[in-house]
Amino acid sequence: MEMEADSQEREALHHEAQNKKEKFSVQGLWDLLWSPINWFKMLSSELHWSFVISVVIVYGISQGLSMGLSRISIQYYLKDEQKVQPSEAQVYLGIIQIPWMVKPLWGLFTDTLPILGYRRKPYFVFAGVIGVVSMLVLSLDKKLDLTMSLLSLMVGSAGVAIADVTIDACVTENSISHPSLAGDMQSLCGLTSSVGALVGFSLSGFFVHLLGPKGVFGLLSIPPGLVIFVGMMLRESHLHSFSHRRVSEKFLDSGKAMWTTLKCSSVWRPCLYMYLSLALSLSVREGMFYWYTDAKGGPTFSKEVVGSIFSIGALGSLFGVLLYQNFLKSYPFRDVLFWTQLLYVSQMIGRLKWMPLLVLSSKLCPAGIEGTFFALLMSIDHVGILSSTWAGGLLLHILNITRTQFENLWMAILIRSILRILPIALLFLIPRTDPNSSILPSEMLRTKKGDDLESENLEMASLVNGI
Repeated sequence: MEMEADSQEREALHHEAQNKKEKFSVQGLWDLLWSPINWFKMLSSELHWSFVISVVIVYGISQGLSMGLSRISIQYYLKDEQKVQPSEAQVYLGIIQIPWMVKPLWGLFTDTLPILGYRRKPYFVFAGVIGVVSMLVLSLDKKLDLTMSLLSLMVGSAGVAIADVTIDACVTENSISHPSLAGDMQSLCGLTSSVGALVGFSLSGFFVHLLGPKGVFGLLSIPPGLVIFVGMMLRESHLHSFSHRRVSEKFLDSGKAMWTTLKCSSVWRPCLYMYLSLALSLSVREGMFYWYTDAKGGPTFSKEVVGSIFSIGALGSLFGVLLYQNFLKSYPFRDVLFWTQLLYVSQMIGRLKWMPLLVLSSKLCPAGIEGTFFALLMSIDHVGILSSTWAGGLLLHILNITRTQFENLWMAILIRSILRILPIALLFLIPRTDPNSSILPSEMLRTKKGDDLESENLEMASLVNGI
């Protein structure tokens, strides 16, 4: 009897433990599913919900979603509507990105040149207006020539770049007032941008097939319209006294500070590597795009399949961010860049290469001009990408790769693959230091005290009374 009672007791304890385990598993799964929502709630509570929404609009919709929708639309537009050659398309795609190369100029404007007494509101509104107008012109004008098309695309690209610089300034100011949330804000920016790009690429092929490139341009007038909404929500202190002389002095001081910093060997050497590593990674993507969509001997992918291919690349890019954040961020820059450059065969690896360069760039910014100098470093990267795009276009032209001739495409891909290995020989330009340690001399990291470094407390105005 006692043995039977013990057996029953053990069985009851076993069932109780099993129930607790199942309950714990369900609770853990529930917490996992709700953790992103709780994270957004925390940021909304600490930073105000409208700031979080603004980041989602600018990074997730204006940049991420628009980039995903516009890239394939522009490619089909140049190929099918304007009838350009692959080498020409690469040159034109580089021209469209020129507004991103002058990001420091946009940063200086929004930091030092108020409009009607405001530093941020007008730039959001201006960026949104030119974005809406440029996309509507592309969508509605059926006889738009190539020159005007490129100009409209450049204006649209400028709108996205200006909104990007302005929201960066708002994020920086909130990072100063909430230093413990600086990492969370950067994660919010990166996450929304990656998810937006993934959604955009996933839908791009379907929309291009359904509406055509011009129809998609019409849809792309919606994101800049939301950027105008961000500018209308923004509430900031009105500057009652304003001196144009003060603006010119700030421009001059910022220029001198940037030049002094660039002359430092610990800065110009990594900058040179960043440019060369990107410039040597030749882009021949337009030759490949024409081949797998139009070539008789090619796979003749449909628009939906092309969009799916790009969405897989965006997913790989997102995975690369998570992989670096969780496993590789503590490794020395030079080690990570060596392996990513050696294995550079996918968008995920490209993102893994890009992440340490971003972290390195943030450590090269001197005190007092952090935002402007970071924009300068990003401009150097965009110049490298432009060089890669134009050099790749020249290679396609030399190898006589046209809309109908792809016999030498394999040679272009081989040359591109070989050149991607060359930056390994330039890794001596990258400091072999701990990613968590400082790179700049200590005197460049000291901030000045004074009115110039005081940040205004910006917050988004609620459109609903009582919230």
